[in-house]
Amino acid sequence: MPLQTPLHHRVFLKRLLATAIFSAVLGVQGEVVDLGSRRELFVDRWLIDSMRGVELRLHEPRDEGEVLRFDQPWEGIHCGYGTLIHDGDRFRVYYRGMPAGVVDGTDGEVTCVAESADGRRWIKPELGLFEVRGTKANNVVLAGDPPFSHNFSPFLDTRPGCPPEQRYKALAGISKSGLLAFVSADGLYWRKLRDTAVIPEKAPFKFAWMFDSQNVAFWSPAEKKYVCYFRVWEGVRRIGRTESSDFVTWNEPVLMEQVTEGQPSPVEELYTNQTDPYFRAPQLYLAVAARFVPGRQAISDAEARALHVAPGYEKDVSDAVLMTTRGGHVYDRTFLSSFIRPGIGARNWVSRSNYPALGIVQTSPTEMSLYMNQDYAQPTAHLQRYSLRLDGFASVQAPYAGGELRTKPLRFTGDRLELNFATSAAGSIRVELQDEAGEPIRGFTAGDCVEVVGNEIARLIRWKGGADVSRFAGQTVRLRFVMMDSDLYSLRFITSPTEK
Repeated sequence: MPLQTPLHHRVFLKRLLATAIFSAVLGVQGEVVDLGSRRELFVDRWLIDSMRGVELRLHEPRDEGEVLRFDQPWEGIHCGYGTLIHDGDRFRVYYRGMPAGVVDGTDGEVTCVAESADGRRWIKPELGLFEVRGTKANNVVLAGDPPFSHNFSPFLDTRPGCPPEQRYKALAGISKSGLLAFVSADGLYWRKLRDTAVIPEKAPFKFAWMFDSQNVAFWSPAEKKYVCYFRVWEGVRRIGRTESSDFVTWNEPVLMEQVTEGQPSPVEELYTNQTDPYFRAPQLYLAVAARFVPGRQAISDAEARALHVAPGYEKDVSDAVLMTTRGGHVYDRTFLSSFIRPGIGARNWVSRSNYPALGIVQTSPTEMSLYMNQDYAQPTAHLQRYSLRLDGFASVQAPYAGGELRTKPLRFTGDRLELNFATSAAGSIRVELQDEAGEPIRGFTAGDCVEVVGNEIARLIRWKGGADVSRFAGQTVRLRFVMMDSDLYSLRFITSPTEK
């Protein structure tokens, strides 16, 4: 990996300070985490003060198979840049239709949509909105307006007071055009918010803005502003971020830095960032990014010909990595290893295959799904579904020998503590409430805790005296978890649930 230069480190330290300032606004002041009643996941060290005998463990999504084949004449081998949206009782995925031979940014590209009631079985509705390749019996929602179908990436705007006719928003464009804003009431009929770019093309001295892949925007309830993450070029593919209060006027972008255990992460090429608020904890942005390794050929030329791979697309490989951020200009890259590896067989090791779609959605009471473009540049190009338990990206994992975790000092609201966890038949978790200095609170020690055994998304924690911790709400406390052969995925404090 190329080493970061002293300039990188100086810029990194400045932005780390900016992130520290933002963190104070979000709730980390003097290392006291103002947790409130938010759910927090153990995907990084945000809540963790110390660990002994336990570790943060990245989990592997389960491959659920192909769910959507890109087999229509207006779709094709270069379909990509998928975006998942869950709106009421409907799931939608938007994606680029791009058959073989079509040039980037031309009118041969279209924007398609597929729909599902459960996120597992998908249909392509015949919308009749645009005539494409001689028929209006298609699932196209944008066509004939290049270059915007190259990377059209919508989102559902949750901003309070958002006009109904602008419930759906999108950014699209390439460097030459800049990014234009689109709006829609229903996600099917789209119009430009204005005819000029809201984020114009520029090339500052430090890095070039590259809009030609997915430009990911959303309303942040935590930051109370719109944010956009997009690809930049600084000798390698990296990620930039810009902000807006109205989706029209955007500030000067900044370069996103990455840290691993408090140090600058190795510089790797990240093609699409797929940064999005996690739907069960929207203050936490999860980035399932496409890691691109140009010039690394994993299959032979003969294998590529046998698979009918488009010429040149056998020369690179890619996979998906997981990062987190809670606003500001730094990604936490706790896990440098792959989050989703390419599958078995040559077809999975083709350039720009394994690019994650934007959006993680709940597909059962205990399950969430994420999706990947696979078999890129091949006749079998399709969307693949992967699943995890809710909050199950990573966990604090204890071996059979046992161990413990202690949180940073925190303040909470509510009167009950709820955990998402799993143990073995022999394993267990016990929770201890401590004062700010780390001294156990009488009646709420690990020895007083009713042993937690099982596998649940939401379990209330009880001590011998009961579950009520309301007397400590608003005070600075710590939590100590004594664990054996178990995983802890997330926690939150809640208010007066029905006793279970």
